[in-house]
Amino acid sequence: MGVLNSAPEGVAGFVPDSHEPIIRFDHASFGFPGVIALKDICLSINAGEFVGVIGPNGSGKTTLCKAVLGLMAPVEGHLHIFDCACDALRCHHRAKIGYLPQKGVVDRNFPVTVLETVMMGRYGALGLFKRPGLKDREIAIESLTHVGMESHKDTALGHLSGGQQQRVFIARALAQQPKVLLLDEPTTGLDITAQHNVIELVEHLHDELGLTVLLITHDINMIRSRVDRLVLLKTRLFAAGAPADVLKPDILSEVYGKDLVITEKDFLIVEDYHHHH
Repeated sequence: MGVLNSAPEGVAGFVPDSHEPIIRFDHASFGFPGVIALKDICLSINAGEFVGVIGPNGSGKTTLCKAVLGLMAPVEGHLHIFDCACDALRCHHRAKIGYLPQKGVVDRNFPVTVLETVMMGRYGALGLFKRPGLKDREIAIESLTHVGMESHKDTALGHLSGGQQQRVFIARALAQQPKVLLLDEPTTGLDITAQHNVIELVEHLHDELGLTVLLITHDINMIRSRVDRLVLLKTRLFAAGAPADVLKPDILSEVYGKDLVITEKDFLIVEDYHHHH
């Protein structure tokens, strides 16, 4: 067994109880005075679940992300993560959430290597002022192995393809040894092959490491056959359940309106083609 999924002391073959919610929104609302971005959300995510979060632009997907990361406290209701309802960003439980932010453009000339990038994931896990040691380097290399990028450890990050960079950023999140992987639009800006590769990698990590995965995406078709549950947001929790139950034409039409085109096999959300740079 790798370092990333080693069982807690004294528990042989630790398997999380799949009915134990590790993220629980309890009538939680988020936003600012006069502007509610997410209203009255009740949602539990269980250990080991693979959950896809979908919804139109401005539906609250980014807010949900910030909430789980502890960047936004509920203005009403409660949010519990790992049985902790604190709003402190520096709380120890935040290190258990591996986060893949929306992919920015990496400067080709920025002098950082793949391994250095992944080592950054160790800083959050170590706490301030501790210097990473050999053990941290081992964890970083193991994280790279999980995403198939260990042979590139000394490559400049900026010299990799977009899909390879995304793998490295996933490895950086894994280096925290998280329990939850939170991915914000992981396929945006990648070519179609790289998109499929990244989603397949996430599915593989979910299975192999027993991670709880929360994947925010506009790409319904790519994840619908892979996730355990879909959460559809439109300022409120519009629907949540098995993909087949959520992806019903009447539900989707109500949320996406005229931006939705339904073909025999796929759902096409028109807006996605003109809002991504």
